[in-house]
Amino acid sequence: MIIVCSLREAQNQISQHGARRAITILAPGTELPRFDGVTADDHLRLTFHDIAGASPGLEPPQTRDMVALLTFLRKWDKQQPMIIHCWAGISRSTAAGYIATCLFRPHADEFELAEELREASPSATPNAMLVALADEALGRDGRMRQAIQSIGRGEDAFEGTPFKLKI
Repeated sequence: MIIVCSLREAQNQISQHGARRAITILAPGTELPRFDGVTADDHLRLTFHDIAGASPGLEPPQTRDMVALLTFLRKWDKQQPMIIHCWAGISRSTAAGYIATCLFRPHADEFELAEELREASPSATPNAMLVALADEALGRDGRMRQAIQSIGRGEDAFEGTPFKLKI
């Protein structure tokens, strides 16, 4: 099981669900957390800005970030839950959660997985740049991007409510 949440909720979700792996995605320069119950080897920390396109002075997700994310996900034994969080639990972490479901359910329809994401989180607005990188890396021929576009922007929220994704 994957639990997607905000930074503020991450430790609580780790403790509540017995998660032993975590993915942190925050902006460059933000202090990166450490979590009780998660070792350094089981905690992937990525830093890039939550932007939808190139913007001067801001760092978008890069291919190296996608390689690190997919490598980390592939090493997960799926025995205990994994937490994926970003600052608000709305964009970068929901994109990473969607990417994980596409990776672990390779024969599932991307549009159905996007609909599952929307049902699980009305506020989810997956980072389009991160999804595009994954779409290319996973050889999905644009279907992941199109699926996320099809669900549109999520409901306005300051912080997303923690939710679970099945893998």
